[in-house]
Amino acid sequence: MDNIDNQLSIIKQAIEDKKGSDLEVLNISEMTTIADYFIIVSGNSSIQVTSIADEIENKMFLAGYDKVHKEGYESARWILLDYGDIIVHIFHKEEREFYNLERLWSQYERKTE
Repeated sequence: MDNIDNQLSIIKQAIEDKKGSDLEVLNISEMTTIADYFIIVSGNSSIQVTSIADEIENKMFLAGYDKVHKEGYESARWILLDYGDIIVHIFHKEEREFYNLERLWSQYERKTE
């Protein structure tokens, strides 16, 4: 398993462990230099949103992956975790419906299992 697939696997497992919903993995590597993948997931409450973020950070740290940047943790409505090649967007369900990142990035390939 290569490095990026390993990171994706760790992040997806952390999301599953905290019962994140509506998981989307978008391969944006051929369209932008921002990152190779966007991961988008929802939580039903602010507590669940922060819990998902904490679990991702913990599992990635234990696997030896450092995050580049984190935003939005205090408000817990839209938390962004930047791991360089992978950017994770953890939304409160209402914020996700409002911002609808999937629509903005709809032309990009969804990575399937």
